Amino acid sequence: MTRTRTTRLRRPLLAGTTAVAALAVTAGLVAATSEPAKAATGPRLSLIAATNSLTLTSWKEDPGVYLDLGTYLTAEGTPLELKVTRKSYKDPVTITQTVYEGGKARTKTLPKGTVKDFSGLPGFAEITITDKAGKKVLSRTEDFCPNNASGRVRPDAPATSKYPESCPTNPFTLGSVWGVEKGWAANTYAGSYTDSVRLAAGTYTARIGVAKKYRDLFGIADKPATVKVTVVERSYEDEEGAARSASPAARSAQAGEHAGHGAAAEAPSGHAGHGPGHAPTPAQAAAPVTSGAGPSYNVGHGPLRAAPPALPWAAKKEQAARSMRTGDTAGRTDGSRKAPALAPLSKRPVGKASVPDVPKPDLRSLPAYGIVISDGEKDIPGKDYLAFSANVWNAGPAQLVVDGFRSPGKAKMDAYQYFYDAKGKQVGYTPTGTMEWDPRPGHVHWHFTDFASYRLLKADKKEAVRSGKEAFCLANTDAIDYTVKNANWHPFNTDLSTACGQENSISVREVLDVGSGDTYTQDLPGQSFDITQVPNGTYYIQVLANPAKRLKETSLDNNSALRKIVLGGKPGKRTVTVPAHDLVNAN
Repeated sequence: MTRTRTTRLRRPLLAGTTAVAALAVTAGLVAATSEPAKAATGPRLSLIAATNSLTLTSWKEDPGVYLDLGTYLTAEGTPLELKVTRKSYKDPVTITQTVYEGGKARTKTLPKGTVKDFSGLPGFAEITITDKAGKKVLSRTEDFCPNNASGRVRPDAPATSKYPESCPTNPFTLGSVWGVEKGWAANTYAGSYTDSVRLAAGTYTARIGVAKKYRDLFGIADKPATVKVTVVERSYEDEEGAARSASPAARSAQAGEHAGHGAAAEAPSGHAGHGPGHAPTPAQAAAPVTSGAGPSYNVGHGPLRAAPPALPWAAKKEQAARSMRTGDTAGRTDGSRKAPALAPLSKRPVGKASVPDVPKPDLRSLPAYGIVISDGEKDIPGKDYLAFSANVWNAGPAQLVVDGFRSPGKAKMDAYQYFYDAKGKQVGYTPTGTMEWDPRPGHVHWHFTDFASYRLLKADKKEAVRSGKEAFCLANTDAIDYTVKNANWHPFNTDLSTACGQENSISVREVLDVGSGDTYTQDLPGQSFDITQVPNGTYYIQVLANPAKRLKETSLDNNSALRKIVLGGKPGKRTVTVPAHDLVNAN
């Protein structure tokens, strides 16, 4: 049970993973790639280091050093493929390995307790750091997400990896797929999921190994990697001053240097379509995860764009500007390379509307989470708001595809849902409401109306308060269950700029892929619940998908989810207690 007092909402750190440090051919890597221990079945896995020496920065304002030591887990012969699932929120998380032998796949159940959630293998990497005198100054373990930033280690490896690009941390995730493609390597650094460490400027030796239980489980040789580490101390203020005094060419070069940090150091824009947003302060950049989608492909629809902790503040501000520019960057696409399936049609559908007997999406709501009391960011003194995050996801087996078409001069678009046969051919459509332009800061895009509704229910399940937010731009922010039929492990529109259009758009296509969900953080006045006059007591937050039943689905019986809460405190100092939801004890 979690009890939360009045607090100011902050966006979570992005879940990016560290960029691959110029992985070239195996011969160019440090020789921690000795023959692995013999495994009965499965891929040949090895721990390698991309370099035998590197320099890390300790920022005075954080303070601390982020231990991206450039170590990777490689897979040869066959991929490392893991499926992590739970039957329901009443059941524990379990893990199986898909083993490929002779071109055939079989499932191998791994021991109970191997994983505790969907964020990765706990305690996978063991790190010991000694100083110049040989004295141990640090010993810690790191969790490992096999979907971390990765790259090929030999030129004849598959050109692309079929596995997802992150490990989900939404507390209500149901199923995930993790993998390291054969001939590829995945960074063992935990990225935004881990904390910095305190190390004084100087020279150290880092020893990185794989925990024994994983060596035994996957047949990994006991061959730790050793990396010489030089720690230098720098200041955000010095970086900003240097950036201001540098020539335009130097600033451009500096931006290119920082961009090399890749997905973990570079903040994927998340829902860039919400407009430029507010650049977070250093305190916000280092804030703990309190609400929102949590680390995933990006974050939920909220007012701030988060910045990862490992980058100088001057570079963070530069990246905030770059995230609005045209072109693809690590962890996101701005829509300049849309897949054909995501491109809106050039004109309205013709012919008679119909709902054919073909597979359809199945929209399901997750229980609310990230539940806190907010003062509305002091915009409305004397008010208490109940803020939360909500997610509606698509359990399939078909995509939700909605197009909006605008008549010249009209403020709204007419929306249509499309249907496809097994070969991907469009075989029907039906009108399904409207789309409206939302010009407010933090939005600035087209919303599909009546996608979801949020209500605060009394203990008797009767409505007490309704959120004013019921229109959305659809984006695949969270991987909720990638083990369902037809789940797309690489959804294209993972940020709003790929799908939500501009003010002058004539048409818009919004897609919610199978297996993915869309998180909205209800933290702004008008969206969150105004509880100023709501009595203390037991309530339920209801997340209701497709409230007007305009969208055609596989089932309409699973569209509602409830989360129990208890309100307390006094005006201006309200509290919320959030009991566990079955085995999920996260607010």
